[in-house]
Amino acid sequence: MEKLNELKKIALEAGKIIKDGYAKTFEVSKKSPTELVTEYDKAVEEFLIEKIQPLYSDYTIVAEESFLGGELPKKAIFIDPIDGTTNFVHKIPHLAISIGVWEDGKAQEALVYNPILEELYSAKRGHGAFCNGEAISVNKDASLQNAIIATGFPYVKHEMGKEYWWVVKSMQQLLPKIRDIRRLGAAAIDLCYLSSGKVNGFYEINLQPWDVAGGILILQEAGGEVSGIGGTEYDFNKSIIVASNGSIHQELLENLADFKEE
Repeated sequence: MEKLNELKKIALEAGKIIKDGYAKTFEVSKKSPTELVTEYDKAVEEFLIEKIQPLYSDYTIVAEESFLGGELPKKAIFIDPIDGTTNFVHKIPHLAISIGVWEDGKAQEALVYNPILEELYSAKRGHGAFCNGEAISVNKDASLQNAIIATGFPYVKHEMGKEYWWVVKSMQQLLPKIRDIRRLGAAAIDLCYLSSGKVNGFYEINLQPWDVAGGILILQEAGGEVSGIGGTEYDFNKSIIVASNGSIHQELLENLADFKEE
């Protein structure tokens, strides 16, 4: 647990940069018509890389703002400096630093930290999941009708392509069969809220590895389940991630629209 404890210290320090920005007015740039980036995304990422790389010298860091594309390394640390940048820009407190340490396609250590709400989620494979040091677990309610399901919308929605229509159709099919849907704007937070029993399921399309690399292990260690759209094992090449408390997983899959991976 020694390295995970060091990651926590680093994340807490990086969180001070986010808190500083959250209280200020700053310039915002666009990576696409709907995808934003700020100087704070870049500053937090640079800080995390500088501090984390010496701890994991044999790992390659894959971070949102600096990754140039290509094949993912077998030993990787996935970093999202601010998951929920749009929330950060609009002063909505659902955002997080997300860090996931992966080896040979499996998460080994994970950390998701919301510095605005002071929620620090963490996990190490085989050692359980925690929020602020307290053990957490999924809500095991097996009723889909009772379920709160978290989701998000892809940035390509302005093009109204097949991903957009999959989201619309899935919501149309699912909403009458559940209690309600929540869209918080940060996949890492969605997975952690699922891990701690606040919601019962989560699905989204077109996420990047750094969006989910931390939250996946936290969910698995909290007793949850993660898969692709057809119930197959999830990997970063899948377009869709489906996650749940485990008890409603099959029903959730059955009520999402079909989607053919390319």
